[in-house]
Amino acid sequence: MEVFILLVLFLQIVLTHARYYGDIKKPVLARKNTIERVPSNFVLNLRGGENTDIIPQTLRDLVDETIKADRKIIVVTGGVLSGIGKGVTASSIGVLLRAMGLRVTALKIDPYLNVDAGTMSPFEHGEVFVLDDGGETDLDLGNYERFLSVSLTRESNLSTGKIYQSVIDKERRGDYLGKTVQVVPHISDAIQEWILRVAKAPVAKFGASKKETPEICIVELGGTLGDIESMPFVEALRQLQELVGYKNMCFVHVSLVPVLGSPPEQKTKPTQHSVAQMRQLGLTPDFIACRGKQPLEASARRKIAMFSSVPTNAIISIHDVSNIYRVPLMMMEQNLASMIAHRLRIKPYYKRNSPQQYSTSKHDDMTGISKSKFIKEWTALADSVDAPESECCIAMVGKYVGHGDAYLSVVKALTHSAIATKQRLKIEWIVASDLDKNDEYTSEEAYKSAWERLKKCDGIVVPGGFGVRGFEGKVDAIKYARESKTPFLGICLGMQASVVEYCRNVLNRPNAHSSEFRDDLEEDMEDAIIFMPEGDRERMGGTMRLGLRETILRKGTIAHKYYGSEKVHERHRHRYEVNPSIVPDLELAGLNFVGRNADSSGERMEIVELDETVHPYFVASQFHPEFTSRPEKPNPLFLGLMEASKKRVSGAE
Repeated sequence: MEVFILLVLFLQIVLTHARYYGDIKKPVLARKNTIERVPSNFVLNLRGGENTDIIPQTLRDLVDETIKADRKIIVVTGGVLSGIGKGVTASSIGVLLRAMGLRVTALKIDPYLNVDAGTMSPFEHGEVFVLDDGGETDLDLGNYERFLSVSLTRESNLSTGKIYQSVIDKERRGDYLGKTVQVVPHISDAIQEWILRVAKAPVAKFGASKKETPEICIVELGGTLGDIESMPFVEALRQLQELVGYKNMCFVHVSLVPVLGSPPEQKTKPTQHSVAQMRQLGLTPDFIACRGKQPLEASARRKIAMFSSVPTNAIISIHDVSNIYRVPLMMMEQNLASMIAHRLRIKPYYKRNSPQQYSTSKHDDMTGISKSKFIKEWTALADSVDAPESECCIAMVGKYVGHGDAYLSVVKALTHSAIATKQRLKIEWIVASDLDKNDEYTSEEAYKSAWERLKKCDGIVVPGGFGVRGFEGKVDAIKYARESKTPFLGICLGMQASVVEYCRNVLNRPNAHSSEFRDDLEEDMEDAIIFMPEGDRERMGGTMRLGLRETILRKGTIAHKYYGSEKVHERHRHRYEVNPSIVPDLELAGLNFVGRNADSSGERMEIVELDETVHPYFVASQFHPEFTSRPEKPNPLFLGLMEASKKRVSGAE
């Protein structure tokens, strides 16, 4: 009798669980075509709360559109520590997708509370990358644009500040109809909507005006999984995969495999713990990208596979290589492109109803991209970096040289031009204030060392920046470049410093300066640099002259020769500009303003240069040419600098 009672109880439990899980799982299968049939009990379980029993219509429509368009989402997460290489991993995956002929876009999620990167210190966060539409974004968007060869928008960088601001604005308007606004579902819904909007937003290829709808969106979640500030994004990503379906979204987890001990041994425990934490948060990695100095050993790969439940072939070694352009090729050699195509059912590569797991995909059977023209060109690019004809040393005279990422795009632009001119680039980092003998923080030894190193360089770059510290050192470096005929390129503040230097030493106006740093200057005589009339002195964020602007070039000039066009478009980020009242005097003295922009607020000076008969290459721009340089198409101003520097090295001036 007791056995019979226990059997009845067991059957009741089984039937109860079957009904419960039946209600949960059947709608998930139904959502392959639409989410209209999702029952309320599933939504309640997923979204947590009786007062949030429906998916918002906006999110519902975006999910339906994503599924109908067969659009895919690849999420790149990171574990163990920050700065592990998620951005390069995401960008390199994008290169493989480009090789497959797919249209790709990208989204970077930054969990910090800042609305954007515009007000963040380069010492703390690295450079601020500016987009065509004026968006001030994380430097990883620069990697995306350079590798994907697309022009992204400000929406491609999502921060906690942005998402909370948008939700609070809706609450203030009454869009939530008096409901209690919570992280789940309101913040998580807003995040999902943002991701799906960016995924479908048309983007243009670099240099093209026509925009096309993407087929794949790569999403990078900044920071490290487990960080408290990233929790809403993690939950939103978990929910999003439930809504769009397994076949439309996958996860690539980047982790560290350190080498310790004697003899050296690759340690997998950090990756094991990182994946375990990822699973606790509701996310399951489909691929694990293992960072390390050396290729991942077979034993370490098997161990990670055993403890992470990720197939062995789907564990990718991302070890150090000779240059960054070899990372996509390294991924391709490990069949990552084929596995992604299989995992996401990407047509025409995926074979319908294939019994194979995605991790068993054969590269030649699937994408065949190794034989494509694109990969051959990319391989040639990577090879050329490792086979230069000569070496060129460029001095980077700046304020933030202690933080290499502060000038990341400038370094990349120099690298692109070095590749094009078949040179090995060497950068001599020089603190601008060390060149100023009157700087109170500069020692005599630092001053002497800085000048010795500067004079050994084949070219000089003075990049953009803010603040008075180091300005006089930049002016002195520019004077040296002009008088010694060392190839020189000034950017933004670098151009303004070159104008101040010319006013002081050629026009004989020793008190000439920028009104950004001094307010006691004689009007139209000493105020070489002035505040823009449309600027805002009170609010810092998003109030500069930002984004893509047109510049008209004078024919027969150095700038016109390298651009090969009368009209060019470059990105800006500045509050101050050259005083147009002093331009006639400067041009009479030989400083030529060969690029100008005319907009509603008046004429702007964009490019200044000395004639080639006076100096081999002395060019400065108010805009930031580094933001539009690409590996396959270097920016013309950087190309001119590297060509002039190469001539100087070879003694062919």
